[in-house]
Amino acid sequence: MPNPTPPLELNIRTADRGFYRGYTKDVTITAKLIVGALIVWAVAFPGQAAAALGQVNTFILASFNHWYMYLTAVFVVICVALALVPAAGRLRLGTADDRPEFSRFSWFSMMFGAGLGIGVLTYSTGEPLYHFQQNPDTIMGLVEAGSAETLRSAYKWTFFHWGLTAWATYALTGAALAYFAYRRGLPMTIRSGMAAIFGRHLSGPLGHAVDIIAVVATTLGVAQTLGYGVAQFVTGMHRIGLGDWVLTGGSDGALTPSSSAIVLAVVVILGASTLSALSGVGKGIKWLSNINMGLSLALLAFFLLFGATAAALKAFSLGTLDYLLNLPTMALSVWTGPEGSTGAALEAWQGGWSIFYWAWWIASAPFVGLFLARISKGRTLREFMLGAMIMPSVMCFVWFALLGATAIDLEMSGVAQGSIAGTSVSDQLYATLAQMLEPSMAWLFSVLVVVLLLTYQITTADSAVLIINTINAAGDDGPKARPHILFWGAALALTVGALLLVGGLQATQAAMMIAALPFSAIILLVGVSLIRAIAEDIRQTRRQKIAAVFAQ
Repeated sequence: MPNPTPPLELNIRTADRGFYRGYTKDVTITAKLIVGALIVWAVAFPGQAAAALGQVNTFILASFNHWYMYLTAVFVVICVALALVPAAGRLRLGTADDRPEFSRFSWFSMMFGAGLGIGVLTYSTGEPLYHFQQNPDTIMGLVEAGSAETLRSAYKWTFFHWGLTAWATYALTGAALAYFAYRRGLPMTIRSGMAAIFGRHLSGPLGHAVDIIAVVATTLGVAQTLGYGVAQFVTGMHRIGLGDWVLTGGSDGALTPSSSAIVLAVVVILGASTLSALSGVGKGIKWLSNINMGLSLALLAFFLLFGATAAALKAFSLGTLDYLLNLPTMALSVWTGPEGSTGAALEAWQGGWSIFYWAWWIASAPFVGLFLARISKGRTLREFMLGAMIMPSVMCFVWFALLGATAIDLEMSGVAQGSIAGTSVSDQLYATLAQMLEPSMAWLFSVLVVVLLLTYQITTADSAVLIINTINAAGDDGPKARPHILFWGAALALTVGALLLVGGLQATQAAMMIAALPFSAIILLVGVSLIRAIAEDIRQTRRQKIAAVFAQ
């Protein structure tokens, strides 16, 4: 099928000499100033920063719940429609002769590692355990909290957060960027995804603003992801015997990562990720992603053989069925109510879980979406959409079923006696291993989790650094980015460290929520632009076929 002629060109001005040679100074310098100001503010005025971030976060959760719920539902509908409509689904992300650069295994490994690897390790036990005690069904009195019947309900809501909605957010962003880059010849940068709507206007201030928002959202979205990873990494170091200095007791008696441990973890993780980013996508990131997948499969095989396999299979099968049957209702339900009512309890739960997740996925969409586009040239739109939505969702479901059901079974049987449910979310996977195995084997598998967590964090961070540089360089990811890779690696490390030291995970969450809000509107416009461009391609293809018939 012939590709349509590009309808326009985006003449994004880049510097032709000096340190910023090849970079869009309007985007790069402005983004650096914004991120730098946040770091300085958090370090110089920690109390003020933590309070202000918390207040804004509370306002967003209360005021934009309808927006996030309905918007993410639209993302799913658009992705499914584009995959299933024959004329759209068979369009190739590239020329007719282009074929994928990476094997399906490497493609999926990189996609999963950059997208949700860290979150799955953190929440695979913690979220099912939490929803086993409280979820909308228990709040409304439909099932009894902590009972055997609650298992299905817990997994329905867990899968809701880690399934199609999360990956549709990434897939829509990535598909639009790949489509305009590989079929229309536009730069591989966020603004290009809106080209079918705004055209050449994106060459100037409007396009600069879009890319600046994308860079800031990426930085804070990845900071949220790495914040969870750092907390679990530090807890793992304590579990494998690095000493009590890595944890410190809070006013409520809970153990949290110490400042020294946070600094050490950030230096190790971001230092390694920067070195990996310097090697490029085809080398360091590809090999690390394959290692991630191999270690992940080994851990999953262990839980399949020695965990609560029957409970896990029940959780996976029934949870998936309930999730798919109830997806429309769950996606479109927005709860509110007066204080003390069931509606208020549901609203609090939805804000703390669903709205938080949707904002997290949206804030991560610039870098995950652009990264998916970068590794997906030559695939059809149908293969991209279904591959980017279904396979990672199934992988997440398997993780949560095997690990979470085992933790729940240990608690229900009385073996754990609260040692898993009673610890922090960062420690629950290690606590589960400690209950399953004798001490030496538990230590060995804890080391495996720490290594896996480290490789996932490096993959996520180096992918983010490369994508930030690609956006700043107007879509060019060439070797001239090396000095800036070092800068953004350091900036990301300082952002993660500063926010964790200021207010812990709550501060990183609040900063991420703020960055996600403006980018949520951008993703919607990107989706509309993609639909319009595909419609134009389909119409032109039909005209070409009709012209060919008459020419005969």
